[in-house]
Amino acid sequence: MRPLRIVRLANFVTPSSGGLRTALRELGRGYLDAGHHPVLVTPGPAHSDSSTEQGRVITLPGPLVPGLGGYRVLLRRRPLTRLLAELRPDVIEVSDRSTLRWTGRWAARHGVASVMVSHESLDGLLAVAGLPTGPRTRVADRLNRATARRYDTVVCTTRWAAAEFDRVGAGNVRQVPLGVDLTAFHPGLRSATTRAAYAEPGEVLIVCCTRLSVEKRPQRALTTLRGLLAAGVPARLVIAGDGPLRANLTAAAADLPVTFTGWISDRPTLAGLLASADAAIAPGPIETFGLAALECLATGTPVVASADSALPGVLGAAGLGAVGDDFTPALRELLARPERDRRTAARSRAEQFGWQAAADGFLAVFEELVFGPPALPGEALDFGSMKCSVIACTVHR
Repeated sequence: MRPLRIVRLANFVTPSSGGLRTALRELGRGYLDAGHHPVLVTPGPAHSDSSTEQGRVITLPGPLVPGLGGYRVLLRRRPLTRLLAELRPDVIEVSDRSTLRWTGRWAARHGVASVMVSHESLDGLLAVAGLPTGPRTRVADRLNRATARRYDTVVCTTRWAAAEFDRVGAGNVRQVPLGVDLTAFHPGLRSATTRAAYAEPGEVLIVCCTRLSVEKRPQRALTTLRGLLAAGVPARLVIAGDGPLRANLTAAAADLPVTFTGWISDRPTLAGLLASADAAIAPGPIETFGLAALECLATGTPVVASADSALPGVLGAAGLGAVGDDFTPALRELLARPERDRRTAARSRAEQFGWQAAADGFLAVFEELVFGPPALPGEALDFGSMKCSVIACTVHR
């Protein structure tokens, strides 16, 4: 098969973005290493065009979204359609289910294969916006049906993420898990020096690595710390991340042993912090995969996550799901396990997810759309530890 021209469109990406930025970078690198031609198009303050480790990266001018901490969007269709015509993609990969949904129709008109990657739960986002259950479900179902109709394939990273498309009978959903850098995030980075910078001997060190925004529910980390202290557990919390809620959270934590590091740009520093903690909190209730939590597992640090999210399925036996805003009971249960056991389980679970397998999974979707089904439709594809056939992996189709 010839190399594919893969044009990838994404909004809400900044130099300090978290999971989406990581996924775009790692998948693009995988496409490039496989001999394809990936081009990532995102909004920025000005036009730019560069060659990177993930392929060609182009920014088009896009306005800032008020109140979202620096996120920009591609709102002007004409410059983007001109660029798409110039790039002549074989397939477009779209990572924005709101302002870029029109690109599915563009692809259909021009004979280009189209894939929407569902990085977020529309149900969850509408809940954050305050819509009651009935109207929320109707709006989500209508928009999800429209997305499934406009794109050849919708890729979801977990069964949890695919559920809202299953509910409307979408027949073109594929499930491909994301991955983690098992070299950059490793238990060997655990450091007594790093630990001593944040906690005293005998204290439990908890880390929460998340964007400080409404939908991530970072205040749950503070609630949990209060619960631990009230239960007599000597604990300290490190919140690694930034966002529009930082000032409010800092004020709310004035009487608590909390360190706000802001966004940590240096990956070895972040990995060392994660590895040196006793446990991590993943508070977001609408996470569709949870890359930050998987990075914690890769360093040997177990995770307590919102039971409402996809994360309990990703964590497996290496973590626990917590109900409500106070994760204290689940965190105490996790910490009661022998340290060696919980750290070994965390790393073992992370090793089931790799970026190479994730890139291969996405490329299998692209190649089927462009070149047709493989000659042997039952031949096994290996997505990390998740083996399935081309047919079995497309049970939604």
